[in-house]
Amino acid sequence: MEVEAASGGSGSERSWLKLGSTLPVRNVQALASSAPDELTTDKIERYIQPDIDAHPVLVERSDDVPVIDLGKLLNPETGETESAKLKFACEEWGFFQLVNHGVPDEVIAGVKRDTEKFFELPLEVKRVYAQRPGDLQGYGQAYVQSHDQKLDWGDLLGVYTQPPQARDMSYWPSQPHTFRNSIEEYSSELMKVADSVATFIAKTLDVDPELVADKNVVQILRMSYYPQCPSTPEKVLGFSPHSDGSFLTILLEVNSVQGLQIRWNGVWIPVKPRRDALLVNVGDLLEIMTNGRYKSIEHRVTINAHKERLSISAFHVPNLDGVISPILGTMEEKVLYKTTNVEEYARLYMSSKLDGKTALDHAKVSGI
Repeated sequence: MEVEAASGGSGSERSWLKLGSTLPVRNVQALASSAPDELTTDKIERYIQPDIDAHPVLVERSDDVPVIDLGKLLNPETGETESAKLKFACEEWGFFQLVNHGVPDEVIAGVKRDTEKFFELPLEVKRVYAQRPGDLQGYGQAYVQSHDQKLDWGDLLGVYTQPPQARDMSYWPSQPHTFRNSIEEYSSELMKVADSVATFIAKTLDVDPELVADKNVVQILRMSYYPQCPSTPEKVLGFSPHSDGSFLTILLEVNSVQGLQIRWNGVWIPVKPRRDALLVNVGDLLEIMTNGRYKSIEHRVTINAHKERLSISAFHVPNLDGVISPILGTMEEKVLYKTTNVEEYARLYMSSKLDGKTALDHAKVSGI
């Protein structure tokens, strides 16, 4: 298969990933490969998270993350019951494991294989695809905006995958040789999944599916590599606590090493990877559209002392010229969120100047 693409940025000038920037910092994979006695406190001081234990971790609830069966949603005989479960998952958890999602096993195997192979490449090869100023695409780290902020224990590769005309192929690795086709196939299959999930979410809200049809038209893939940290795994994070600025996010666990935790009712719940599932979560824009009924939940990534963790996140978002308006469930429902311009929200989300508030906080009606 030949990958359809822009050759070097055509059509992507007003893309989500060009609204933010990140400062270059030391490669974490290379740092983690240092001899244990070289990982001294002064070398990893910027990675030490002082508030990592601010909220308890409730391991015994890790099996409680809802499981939604897409096959049952599509079946007229089981669809109503499964839709009720989907509504509960979005309202109470903001996350759910999606099984029978329809992505072929060989497509998932291919993208897992090539993601692992990419991060095994020598550093000088991966740096060919390094992030450039004014663009969050490429190989590096995300959201490093000052020289004294705390850093995450992880490296990533971000690429703009949909629509095809917005791609910048200079960021798409040509090694391993099957990488681009693997990403193309996986990306295309995920668009189908995202469209199906969005349609059923619309039905749980009793709204016309056309109202969400334009909310998933852009897709950004982020492949993350979280090295082991043998010295202080309990003091570093692969990704700091955040909610996603997307409409929907779909996560594939590449090597089934546990690390993701979601903040539920004030505690952290570890999410157990399932080989047969994709993990779906509500993004900020879906929370705004549902006027807060469906929750965009804070989550983070913890680090293993002995094993690296790899994952692939697919962020599904609207075009930047779109608008998100809250849909009220009843005439009496209080409006919690303002009608939000997508580009304005994206800029806020990627900004470091939020006065201690999140972009979602800024989208709320004054006084809420």
